[in-house]
Amino acid sequence: MGRHVDDRSFKPIDRQRYRNKMQRGLDALARMLADGEFSFPHQQMGLEMELCLVDERMQPSMNNVVVLEKISEAIFTTELGQQNIELNVEPRVLAGDSALRLEEGVRAALRRADAGAHDAGAKIAMIGALPTLSSLHFDPSTLTSNPRYSVLNDQIIMARGEEMLLDMEGVPLADAGPERLRSYADSIAPESACTSVQLHLQVAPEDFAAHWNAAQCLAGVQVAIGANSPFLLGKALWHETRIPLFLQATDTRPTELRNQGVRPRVWFGERWITSIFDLFEENVRYFPALLPEPEEEDPVAALDNGRAPKLNELRLHNGTIWRWNRPVYDLVEGVPHLRIENRVLPAGPSVVDIVANAMFFYGAQRALTEQDRPLWTQMSFAAAEENFYAGARHGFDAHLYWPGAGWVTPDELVLRRLLPMAHEGLAACGVSDEARSRYLGVIEQRCLTRRNGASWQRDAVARLEADGADRHSALTTMLRRYIELADHGDPVHSWPAG
Repeated sequence: MGRHVDDRSFKPIDRQRYRNKMQRGLDALARMLADGEFSFPHQQMGLEMELCLVDERMQPSMNNVVVLEKISEAIFTTELGQQNIELNVEPRVLAGDSALRLEEGVRAALRRADAGAHDAGAKIAMIGALPTLSSLHFDPSTLTSNPRYSVLNDQIIMARGEEMLLDMEGVPLADAGPERLRSYADSIAPESACTSVQLHLQVAPEDFAAHWNAAQCLAGVQVAIGANSPFLLGKALWHETRIPLFLQATDTRPTELRNQGVRPRVWFGERWITSIFDLFEENVRYFPALLPEPEEEDPVAALDNGRAPKLNELRLHNGTIWRWNRPVYDLVEGVPHLRIENRVLPAGPSVVDIVANAMFFYGAQRALTEQDRPLWTQMSFAAAEENFYAGARHGFDAHLYWPGAGWVTPDELVLRRLLPMAHEGLAACGVSDEARSRYLGVIEQRCLTRRNGASWQRDAVARLEADGADRHSALTTMLRRYIELADHGDPVHSWPAG
């Protein structure tokens, strides 16, 4: 949702006009899909990463605007919270040694950014949820000063009509019982605690449904082996606490609407699809517009005049529905294309871990789309959703359902089935042997050691507490060591015990 939004209130007529414009956009999109009016010269990948800022005490550093001034690079931008910035990597082809160059480029960009942050008294942390956040950091005043964020906050809070409730029960840490978080917030600021990596993949229109369905199948495995968000507000919660936190921090539904089965705006979905059109149509059918700002362009008239429409209303609305695998319609120099935006993964722990997660996803996804009998014809959508939440809650200790294998742990599923498929898929994409070996080797070792960012953090805190530290001290010490190891650059499976 990167488009500028005016800082103003909306009237009932705005919503009616906006709904009509979105319907015109759907009509135009249907015509474009039928006529094949999309660019697909080669498969491209892209990456966005949200980052945290901490001070010398490992507390959130609420100065992203100053940090960005020091960095002074267009690839770094603001995010929702003042303790966040975002890195946007230029799209590139997936084939060849591109992944190796991606790793080098991200490392170099982060080194430059960290130097700028240092000049502003801050340090960059690549982590899914900053463990030293407190409820004081969820005050509305901590939102980045930008009309886009303030209007979105006001619209979500107004739609909900009451405070946000964060309510989660955690997975026991060491030999202790499960910890429970129950906290209220009067803004969407808790969403800023969710820092993710978003993977983009450009696909041909006729292949979009297969790639999206495959991504949904993989979501539970992805989050289980890549979990990196085990702590929030001092509590040991899910291995990937981002998942329930994002849902609850932006939930426009009061209890009564949830009880009626109204769909959340952070949404896994509810069915396999046959076209990208299905997803945009669901957006219009099920979700009221939060930012109903219609623009002048008539998308159908633009098509009639031989121009690709911008579909601004559909795109802005799509940016306020946070699917874990989001459809993207975009234009480059007036030429339209389609992408899948995979939003499942947290930031970190290291750059090589991030690129390994991406290559595993792209390879396994490609292999699943080329099976003679698609996996999603053998598996209910509900099973894919259950896998997603089980993987987020339990990490490597989850039990996931997989056709032909039954109930299986994520590490066993990856090592026996998905890793060979990921090799095949990346080879089919033209990825070099060196890149495949490097990044899928990281995934293999992570599964053999059963160590990801979440398990490392949990073990480190449990060990510090066993040695007499209180929770606050343990989290602070763990985070300092985590950042040191992440900066060193080795994958998390090789990190020494915290």
